[in-house]
Amino acid sequence: MRLLRFTLILFGFSAALASAEPPTVASTSVAAAAPVEATLTYKEVPADEGTQSETRKLKIDWTRPQDWQASDSRGAVVFFHGGGWVGGKPGQFAEHSKALADLGLVCFRVEYRLLDRKQNDPPQICVEDVSDAMRLIRGSAAKFGIDPDRIACGGGSAGGHLAAYLGMMDDEPVDGVSRKANALLLYNPVYDNGPGQWGAARVGEHTDRYSPAHNITSDDPPVIVFLGEADALIPVATAERFQRLSREAGLVSELHTYPGQEHGFFNVQVQKGKYFRDTLAKSIAFLEQLGWMDEK
Repeated sequence: MRLLRFTLILFGFSAALASAEPPTVASTSVAAAAPVEATLTYKEVPADEGTQSETRKLKIDWTRPQDWQASDSRGAVVFFHGGGWVGGKPGQFAEHSKALADLGLVCFRVEYRLLDRKQNDPPQICVEDVSDAMRLIRGSAAKFGIDPDRIACGGGSAGGHLAAYLGMMDDEPVDGVSRKANALLLYNPVYDNGPGQWGAARVGEHTDRYSPAHNITSDDPPVIVFLGEADALIPVATAERFQRLSREAGLVSELHTYPGQEHGFFNVQVQKGKYFRDTLAKSIAFLEQLGWMDEK
């Protein structure tokens, strides 16, 4: 029944993407009522120079099933957008969130501070923000109707780095609340920032501080990775090495590569959503194997 339901959802995506109109919640959800959207503030940070306000509010968009209740204990996915730590918006994973909410999950899309393109700073403010967002979500699990031990992190490119960071780096609990992900959904992630890899110029001598691939240990979560074989930023060999090191540490680690596909191939607007649907289906199967797809 769940497979049929998801097939119908993907059919709706296909029809919407093939038409002249952009996909909407109504056109992409066939078997269930439209998911519910909301936005909340998770922290305030100093405002950018040149603005009138002294502080800036960072937001989380969250998507929940129509039949959601705060008393639920659902699985959840927290998404981080890509953009090289210097660009991008949380809406990149809006359609992923709607599809997953249609299957019973609660999804979050995190806004985080971006680095100055003109500077060469490491992604410290980015990792600080996503760490705080993760702690707020887990610490408020009872309000969000989610299971605090079934919170996956997902992301693409630099967002994949941030998701992997929360999965692979040493935990830093605040008031007893962990930031560590329970599973990882990584779409062409720049998760190796060592010499010769993407992000090395910003990370510099602090590879061990920022590079998930250099911090793999046996207490890390299961991971699924998607990578185009023509990706100019991430060689397939880098992903294969990450998988090998993960498995040597005793972790569940899946890797799916796609011949001829470039960076960002998984996005919903690319090739009328062909690879969006494929990677999403594999992500759902991965979560289902972990026992996360119960509806409440």
